[in-house]
Amino acid sequence: MQGLILQISRIGFLILLWLFVYATIRALRNDLSVAGGRPVNLRARSFSSRARTKPARGSARYLVVTAGALANTRISLGDQPLLLGRADDSTLVLTDDYASERHARLSRRGDDWYVEDLGSTNGTYLDRAKVTTAVRVPTNSPIRIGKTVIELRP
Repeated sequence: MQGLILQISRIGFLILLWLFVYATIRALRNDLSVAGGRPVNLRARSFSSRARTKPARGSARYLVVTAGALANTRISLGDQPLLLGRADDSTLVLTDDYASERHARLSRRGDDWYVEDLGSTNGTYLDRAKVTTAVRVPTNSPIRIGKTVIELRP
């Protein structure tokens, strides 16, 4: 009888130990997911005023993050394309587990801006429509990359 109680105690202890390990790993994972698995990088680079030209009347002048870890981040737009993704050399470094390293590109063509998906895993969406080719982005239209939502603003 004592052998049975000892075995049950051992199994119970092992189960409790594994539950503790599981809870610890889950808590660490949740804490790290806030930062996308790495330190939060709030770097949002804009181009120098020399590289910018005055945008046409009514065209977008700013890129604004409206939802996600970088909410309320604003980048001044110039003529240079903007690379969006988790890569450190991106114009807007996204701290989002659902974003690819090089997820999407925003580029200017005349007075209009176009978004283009760069072969990302989870896709890029413009107003709930999946972007498969370069698509013109109207101002104030949401572009969703994972949990991050951005808009072009005048």
